[in-house]
Amino acid sequence: MALRSDWSRRNCSMARGLDILGDPWTILVLREVFFGNGRFDAMKSRLEVADSVLTKRLAGLVESGLLTKRAYDDGGRTRGEYVLTEKGEDALPVLNAVTIWSEKHLPAPSEQAHMYVIHSGCGQRTSSADTCTHCGDRLTAANTSWHSQTRTPSPVELATAASPKGTAA
Repeated sequence: MALRSDWSRRNCSMARGLDILGDPWTILVLREVFFGNGRFDAMKSRLEVADSVLTKRLAGLVESGLLTKRAYDDGGRTRGEYVLTEKGEDALPVLNAVTIWSEKHLPAPSEQAHMYVIHSGCGQRTSSADTCTHCGDRLTAANTSWHSQTRTPSPVELATAASPKGTAA
């Protein structure tokens, strides 16, 4: 899922990673799935994205092995929702790093436009993408919450590969 060209066979690990994770829509789709928002219509609404863009990013994330599609019953109609794989869950530090960097260096357009990474184990906000800066525990999807003030007044537990959450706010 390259931005301009195929970087999947480059000799640089960063380039190969950017081949999958280097597109902003891809990161935002992963954000939604971590928030437990893995249904197409809900993602489309939250992201305000065209069907074609979302369809392409979801297909790329499934093809890359970061997401899988699981069937669910929507009142008599079988539909699909996207859930994290272990490979997808391992992308959490990347999303945490972008969030923490943005909070540190970019002005928010309003007081509500903040998102914080919270270690659920100790309940503290962290300034590290992979380790709680308060207690030192390693951050995982199972012990991390995100507090997006535009979504909810309280932190939201993240979906994991083992147990995706219900549809998020």
